[in-house]
Amino acid sequence: MIDDAPSWGAALALWRFSPVVDLLLALATVGYLLLVRRCGSGDGPGWPWSRTAAFLVAVAALVVALDGPVAAFSDVLFWVHMVQHLMLIMVAPVLLVWAQPWRLVHTAGGPRARDAVDRVVRSRVARWLTAPLLGLGLYAAVVILTHLTGFQQISATQPPVRAVELVLYLVSGYLLFLPLAGSEMSPWSPPHLLRFVLLALSMGVDTLTGVVLMLTPRPLASAYAAAHPGWGPSALADQEVAGAIMWFGGDVLMLVLMIAIAVRWGRARDQDQGFGTWIEGVRHRTLLGTAATDVDHVDDDESALRAYNEALAALHARTSGDKGDRP
Repeated sequence: MIDDAPSWGAALALWRFSPVVDLLLALATVGYLLLVRRCGSGDGPGWPWSRTAAFLVAVAALVVALDGPVAAFSDVLFWVHMVQHLMLIMVAPVLLVWAQPWRLVHTAGGPRARDAVDRVVRSRVARWLTAPLLGLGLYAAVVILTHLTGFQQISATQPPVRAVELVLYLVSGYLLFLPLAGSEMSPWSPPHLLRFVLLALSMGVDTLTGVVLMLTPRPLASAYAAAHPGWGPSALADQEVAGAIMWFGGDVLMLVLMIAIAVRWGRARDQDQGFGTWIEGVRHRTLLGTAATDVDHVDDDESALRAYNEALAALHARTSGDKGDRP
């Protein structure tokens, strides 16, 4: 509870550190930069600076959202919590996808690290968890259920529940944007048109949640108003501002991402403009039983072509056998 309205200077200076989270972020940053250095020590072109910048900005966004004034006031004002929500579910995940840490480990981590990344990315669990439709469903469920039910009242009064909520935001955002926002190593590589459709549906989730919050005639989480007696907005007014931030802020961020994908789409090769590469990837996984991290055409790889022909021969044998058994 904050009894008196803080000045802007006092509000910006209000930080609260989380030892476990801060230690994990520090270790991740040091590990990422060491791999970048190793990647640049060889004869190759090195690691693109834009990916390193994306990672550092993502870490900075997480620090501000979890340690800074945003974190300090997220339990006091609903609209500040909504800012924190957007930072964790959209800003940080997209930047992490653009930073491509999995690809960095695969490139600079050595043979064992490369094999480990390949096993993880090609596993059935990874393919299931990163399925685009599942990511969209999880994103929609997390956004709607944590804001349009009584969950916010519980979250605002129970710190363990709040911690789980923040983790859900980060995880659901990352799983949604991993196959959609960039070219990070992933079991899935949807065509650009499908990415647009899924992002548009995600935007609809944000819009629906924001509009419902703005139009609901009663406060869904009165605990926020109780945390700033005498100086903050009413619970209903706070909720309306939070809904507006969710609606306009979420849509603007999603629109920026869609523009970035449109630029990549325009620069893509002719065979990547439609569904060709995606269909080729489906054929590759169906015939060879793998979830390739970077799917090329089956016919361009000698071992893949051999396995492809063997699969066709086995299919032909089974088909011929079935016909031979018929009377």
